[in-house]
Amino acid sequence: MAAEPEICVLSNGRITANIASWGATITSLLVPDAQGDLADVVLGFDTLEPYLKGMAPYFGCIVGRVANRIKNGKFDLNGVEYSLPINNGPNSLHERKDGEYPSITFQYESKDGEEGYPGDVTVRATYSLPEATTLRLDMEAIPANKATPISLAQHTYWNLAGHNSGSILDHSIQIWAKHVTPVNENTIPTGEIMPVQDTPFDFTTEHKIGDRISDVPGGYDHNYVLDSGDEKNGLKHAAKLKDPSSSRTLDLWTDAPGMQFYTANYVNGITGKGGAVYGKHAGVCLETQGFPNAINQPNFPSVVVQPGAKYKHAMLFEFSA
Repeated sequence: MAAEPEICVLSNGRITANIASWGATITSLLVPDAQGDLADVVLGFDTLEPYLKGMAPYFGCIVGRVANRIKNGKFDLNGVEYSLPINNGPNSLHERKDGEYPSITFQYESKDGEEGYPGDVTVRATYSLPEATTLRLDMEAIPANKATPISLAQHTYWNLAGHNSGSILDHSIQIWAKHVTPVNENTIPTGEIMPVQDTPFDFTTEHKIGDRISDVPGGYDHNYVLDSGDEKNGLKHAAKLKDPSSSRTLDLWTDAPGMQFYTANYVNGITGKGGAVYGKHAGVCLETQGFPNAINQPNFPSVVVQPGAKYKHAMLFEFSA
């Protein structure tokens, strides 16, 4: 039996994360600026009720089995066609670990046929604070009896000026990717790997998010091919996000092949923490992942995991000011 959903606190005296056992969701993250002043840099709600009622556009949660879009909600695997519904919100069991730094692990048992996916899968997500201002997330999943696609993503909406500070269009970002996977009118990848050079998608050097967003119909909601970042401890440098007002910086490292860069284009008047109203572009998502619709695109890196094999996905969020 899963326990009643609750919010767990992970703190090392410098940063404090509130993480809900419902969807392993980051509901709050307090991070200092250069003067040591703390701000909550993630969009969310004060209580669990809005999350449980599905009022959040995936604020802070881990999305799976396969994050992002699968064309027509269908795929073939080993001669069987699978059809998927759209949404879910799993409960999680969790445990605290006593180690050299604070950490907490959430576990979820996904049953054969859940949301239409094949096979039983055990999913674990461990949040830890390995350094003074660093949050790490390690995700793993093990299919028990059938091959299945797995591509988990962490869906936090970041605003480094503070969750209640308005638009992130003045934030600047650098993304270590020379290519994106362009999409059709239904935002499904076409299968092409497109160079970003000389396009509004080029963040190989630092740019303000708002500088060219009007040249992208609907705003940024695209998968970047992480192909040019430095490596550290087996993780690639994916992105550097900066807020000019507070000087807070987030460096993101990962071992995933792609990253969805999403500028909260569909957030519209959601009342969040402390009565803050989140509008369009109130946050930015940096969701490292397998490529969207990879299960139907043979030229994309495979997201199929065989029984007994282990899916692993790490993210390192380094904050500075």
